Parts: sequence; structure tokens; C-alpha cells
Amino acid sequence: MSTTRGNDLALALRLADAADSITLARYQAIDLVVTTKPDNSPVTDADKASEAAIRALLKSHRPDDGIVGEEFGNDSGGAQRYWVIDPIDGTKNFLRGVPTWATLIGLIEKRSDGSEVVVVGVVSAPALFRRWYASEGNGAFVSVNKAAPEKISVSQVSEIKDASISYSDFIGWNERLAPFQELLTQAWRTRGIGDFWSHMLVAEGAVDVAAEPSLAIWDMAALDIIVREAGGRFTNVAGIDGSLGGSGLSTNAAIHQKIVDKLNGR
Repeated sequence: MSTTRGNDLALALRLADAADSITLARYQAIDLVVTTKPDNSPVTDADKASEAAIRALLKSHRPDDGIVGEEFGNDSGGAQRYWVIDPIDGTKNFLRGVPTWATLIGLIEKRSDGSEVVVVGVVSAPALFRRWYASEGNGAFVSVNKAAPEKISVSQVSEIKDASISYSDFIGWNERLAPFQELLTQAWRTRGIGDFWSHMLVAEGAVDVAAEPSLAIWDMAALDIIVREAGGRFTNVAGIDGSLGGSGLSTNAAIHQKIVDKLNGR
């Protein structure tokens, strides 16, 4: 691992530590403050405090990098690198006491050809006692209950009839809803696990496909590189690589094109 990439990953892990200390302290707190954003989605005081803490650390340690966060917007400007932050992915779970929520941290670099690539990602789910992370070219790892990290890799399932598929719900699929539901009937197993965890289970090889029809960049950046470094593919549901396509599809790579074809009526 290059010194620069190692330093970036070390900082991302430090950002996750800072977020965990805030989010865990507010999880299931009786005085948790919940408000509603303009899109009618909920936001808690923990979301805002966590992102604020991450931004403060980044401004101190990476003042030249941009920041894009769910709660406080886009400060990326013309920066060649920018951090993408979702302080709490799964806020509805968080505020109801369901432990499936996480802080997502990704670092995107702009390449000379105009492409943008996630090069570092951390997914920290302290209420599940798990943290996943990856950096470009160095593999993907999971740490359970703060134990030594273990390298993870995707499954080798190559047929839909043998595949386990995870999703969030049936909202937002629009014209792809019928093909998606048909796909689920053809799979070996389906579960609505949802959010980041579906994608991390793909990276671990426990699930073969995770699909969500409508996601923002902060929902996906960290997932993208972890799935890829575990040997999988991360695209939108139309099959376009990366985390800028408005939806998220993680697979073990072996089955990817078959899933894309099904979702798009081919």
C-alpha cells in the first residue's frame, strides 16, 4: 500500500471512530431530537453532530480536499479529491432502535480522463459490532467486535436459481418493479435486509446480489470500493459502473450481467 493511500485509509478509520463515539452515545437516547428534511425524510441530532465532527477533522487534516455530505451539502468545489459522507445510513432504523445503521465514508479521486473513482471506503456499524473497509488495490476487510480485520471476498455463484438476493423494499423501482419481482421469484433465496448491510453481505460472500433503485452518492461511495475490492461489481441498475448513477447494484461479478439483463427486461 502506498504511503498516501495508507494515510488516507488511516484517516478514514479515524473519522469512523469519531462518528461512532457520537452515534452510539445517541442511539436509543430518550432525548434524541428528530426533525424532518425538505424531502420528508427524518434527520436526528446524531446525524448532524456526526457529520460536523467528520468535517472538522477533514478541514484540519485534509484542507485541500472537498467534502460532500448528506446533511451539510457539497463543498467539493474544484478539488481533485473529495470525501463523501453519510453520517448515518439507515436513520429510520437508528431512530426506532433497529441496529442496522452505519456511518459511510468514501474518498473519490478525479482522474485525468475525467472519470471519478472511489479509492478508499469505510462502513462502520457499531451497533452491529462491525466495520468494513477497503482501499484501491489492497483488498477489502471486516473487523467484528474490534477484532483483527479479516480479508473478505465475494461468492462464486453464477446462476440466478442458486443466488441469494437482498434488497430494501419495493419502493422506487417504477418501470423496473415487475422485472425485479420476477427476478426474485427465480432466485434461490430473497431477503429485505436493506441499506448498506445488503451490499456488505455481498462483499463477504454471504449474499450474491444487493439491489436498490434510488440512492445518492453518499449512500454508495463507500460500498462501491468495498464490493469491488472484495472481487465484486458495483454499478447502477442499468449496469453503469460506479457510485454516480443514482441507484446501486452489488453482485459477486460472476452473475452481474444476468442480473442487469433481468432488471432491464432483456
